[in-house]
Amino acid sequence: MTTVLVLAVDTATPAVTAGVVELTGGTPRLLALRVTVDARAHGELLTPHLRDAVAEAGHTLAELDAIVCGIGPGPFTGLRAGMVTAAALGHALDRPVFPVCSLDAIAAEVTGEPLLVVTDARRKELYWATYAADGTRTTEPSVDKPADIPLTGITRIAGTRIADLGPPVTGPEHPSPVGLVRAADLTGEPGPLTPLYLRRPDAVEPGARKRVSPG
Repeated sequence: MTTVLVLAVDTATPAVTAGVVELTGGTPRLLALRVTVDARAHGELLTPHLRDAVAEAGHTLAELDAIVCGIGPGPFTGLRAGMVTAAALGHALDRPVFPVCSLDAIAAEVTGEPLLVVTDARRKELYWATYAADGTRTTEPSVDKPADIPLTGITRIAGTRIADLGPPVTGPEHPSPVGLVRAADLTGEPGPLTPLYLRRPDAVEPGARKRVSPG
């Protein structure tokens, strides 16, 4: 039975997450985990977290078979930090980097009934997607105010707990390494590492200065 050693990272939410998962016969087993909830520390903490997780798992970076990376939806700065780190590491190690929708990773740990997954999008909005009882995503990831998110047929919510939408909240608040690996398709070539921003970044380039007429 083939065993695959996977590094899973995600910075699509305030959590800075890195973990090592051993995948044997399709069954994931968490070997080590590092996670810190700090929306301002993605770039600072991710690399130390992944190095510590690999060391705690009793392996080296060179022993990894693949990398799984959450691609959002998420805020521009944090999401970029995780994806750039994963891409650079995959290039340096010559290992495939598999992109995973971060909402899918949360849903992968809560199957069995129709589900809404939400994460904090700031500005009093939520990133969200809906899932069937078998875990299949039934809507494209979107960003809306809580009152505008459809709840028809939804019996459970997973993810952030900042909004009272009605159905009970269950499952992880942030993507976990095991959820990321479960949601990834490691059997073929990885898809493009394209971020799901869903919104333009808050920071914009300054425009040209206005000319001031003399006198």
